[in-house]
Amino acid sequence: MYESQMSNKKVLVGFSAAILAVVLWSGNFIVARGLAKSIPPVQLSLLRWCTASILLLPFAYTKTKQQWNLIIQYRRYLLGTAFIGISLFNTLLYFGGHYTQAINLAIIGTSASPVFSTFLAAIFLKEKIGIARIAGMLLCLWGVLFLMAKGNWQHLQLLKFSTGDIWVFLSALLFAVYTIMVKKKPAPLDATVFLFIIITAGTLLLIPLLWIQPFFLQQKMIWTPNTIWIILYLGLGASVLAYLSWNKAIPLLGAARTALLGNLIPVLSTVEAVIFLGEAFSNIHLISSIIIIAGIIIANLPRLKKEI
Repeated sequence: MYESQMSNKKVLVGFSAAILAVVLWSGNFIVARGLAKSIPPVQLSLLRWCTASILLLPFAYTKTKQQWNLIIQYRRYLLGTAFIGISLFNTLLYFGGHYTQAINLAIIGTSASPVFSTFLAAIFLKEKIGIARIAGMLLCLWGVLFLMAKGNWQHLQLLKFSTGDIWVFLSALLFAVYTIMVKKKPAPLDATVFLFIIITAGTLLLIPLLWIQPFFLQQKMIWTPNTIWIILYLGLGASVLAYLSWNKAIPLLGAARTALLGNLIPVLSTVEAVIFLGEAFSNIHLISSIIIIAGIIIANLPRLKKEI
């Protein structure tokens, strides 16, 4: 009885942490896209993660000194996680936003990563994929596509996939890999120290990309009155708080189940667009939201025990 209560508590904490991360990331899609024309991708990533590293420093400094030998011991794992989950993931997403349509960005970025995460978790973490998990994953994917197609499946036939789509596709794959790597985090390593190290290392690894970026994109940085506030949001909300929450959820829920909650992003982004941008909320938004939420619920049903 006690063990069951503790298990339920862990699941509740895991879901709460994952949903907080998703809420913060859904806002990231709205505010970050507003900087696409004023700040190049690498500079935007650099400003975001540099801000996050500075904000984390007071909270992580003492424990980082205490665990320095542990950090050195796992340096290869930490550098790999930093490069994939911090340096490359967001930068490729920002590159994609410069070249592809918003609808393509949402479809690929939101629906591909949970699918990748589910199968990578099955392969590398030996997580079992139950019938409910597969059904829920497919239902979530259907809901996302329904939203992006505006309720008319013929719209999907009109999509033209560009270089930007490839950037976003790779970004989704990298975030799935990051989610799997977090599951492998050494248990003795403090969560705040872990996040501080990968953010700081990921920020430093972005610097060489400043010299590579001009081969793919020529753009000057333009500061606006709102830039500083948006960078602060990206650094604190979409980086520190979101990543701490996401990393907390993964060991409690499992990588695949946590990743499925990422399908809530387009639902939340729609609600935020209505509240903050004054956009209309249609029946299509309502139906797609119900489908996605139903998919998440089905994916977590305990009664379908058969696994593959």
